[in-house]
Amino acid sequence: MVALLLTLTACVPSTSVPSTRGSGGGGGSPGFTLVLDSTSLTVQQGSSGTTRLTIGVWDRSIETVELSLVGVGAPSGVSASFTIESDRVFSYGIVLIVRLTVSVDSGVAPGTYNLQVKATGVKATGGGITETAALSLTVTASGGGGGRGGGSGVGTNWTLRNLGDSLNGVTYGNGLFVAVGEGGTILTSRDGVSWTQGTSGTSNDLYSVTYGNGLFVAVGKGRTILTSPDGVSWTQRTSGTSNDLYSVTYGNGLFVAVGAKGTILTSPDGVSWTARASGTDEWLWGVAYGNGTFVAVGGGGAILTSPDGVSWTQRTSPEKSDLLSVAYRNGRFVAVGGGTILTSP
Repeated sequence: MVALLLTLTACVPSTSVPSTRGSGGGGGSPGFTLVLDSTSLTVQQGSSGTTRLTIGVWDRSIETVELSLVGVGAPSGVSASFTIESDRVFSYGIVLIVRLTVSVDSGVAPGTYNLQVKATGVKATGGGITETAALSLTVTASGGGGGRGGGSGVGTNWTLRNLGDSLNGVTYGNGLFVAVGEGGTILTSRDGVSWTQGTSGTSNDLYSVTYGNGLFVAVGKGRTILTSPDGVSWTQRTSGTSNDLYSVTYGNGLFVAVGAKGTILTSPDGVSWTARASGTDEWLWGVAYGNGTFVAVGGGGAILTSPDGVSWTQRTSPEKSDLLSVAYRNGRFVAVGGGTILTSP
């Protein structure tokens, strides 16, 4: 059993919140990894900001993960909390997604403070593995933007919309944002600010959602596939597989979904799905389309490509740890996982 013990030290009040998650196990990449979604955070005085951690536990002897936020010369009035958002357990380890919320009192002086997120995987036999990640905290004057304080810079200043749901994926289409998450959660929004809870018709976790050809398609645990023309009314579809599905994309007139044990499914309409031979038993975590090519990535650094979603070719990967997501823009594919970023070309 892997337990997550959240311990806050240094500039953060001493607090601990124990939480146990699913069991780990198996082989795979040994050790312990820590990655921050963002290495910088801007928070307005009297407000708070968030980032996320991805923790990979690959050493089966690790029983406890201890997290702390530390910093030399960090001011008083800065506090933090860690919250587990989701976990994914597979044969050779566990991946934890943890939200870090940093709160700044109104009396904290504006400036930039160099903090550090520290994660220690404590082994049952004693000792452990420690990883650290730098976090630059910039405190702005009240009214100066950042954190919850807003600001007009698109993609630069972010506002937290905390709805209390653990969410795994989001897409945009036909004038609507659609987000999906644990327990079959579906949320919709016209502006990204005000969100409405939808009814998915399933209690299975949903991991990914995409939009194409006038249709939203969501995939998830227990072979779940849902479709909706408007993001509001959802229909369950027969996937033809017994495996979990982790990612879905649309391109060149085709929906492509990928998942556990090398699963690849395709559909021209989101309704009828066909299994395709991937040539791998690795878990496939992400898929994207661009420049006439589908790219899927997954366990053990797996990279697969296809011109049509039907015939797939395994590519040589310089990375052996899991690749969890892939995207395409401006003539380039970018794949990420653990502490790795791969690009092509």
